[in-house]
Amino acid sequence: MIARIMGEGQVRLEQSHLTELNELDNELLAAVEAGDEEGFRRTLGALLDSVRRLGEPLPDDALEPSELILPASDATLDEVRAMLHDDGLIPG
Repeated sequence: MIARIMGEGQVRLEQSHLTELNELDNELLAAVEAGDEEGFRRTLGALLDSVRRLGEPLPDDALEPSELILPASDATLDEVRAMLHDDGLIPG
């Protein structure tokens, strides 16, 4: 799976990492729905850190279709709320 972090670039993620990422995605969705700014910041940071840690960065000149687009680390709660679907950012 190819993921893009807005403003950073793309990484390749193995399917085996989706369970961990889905857990963080569910926490992020709950924080957004509750309007919990502190929980949102903490969980968004953890999600992006996990994608960076688990993913293999693609070269800067590579442009692969992204199956997953994640907000930048400085995205606001309202911006992420607009990106979310009923089931979160990470496809199940």
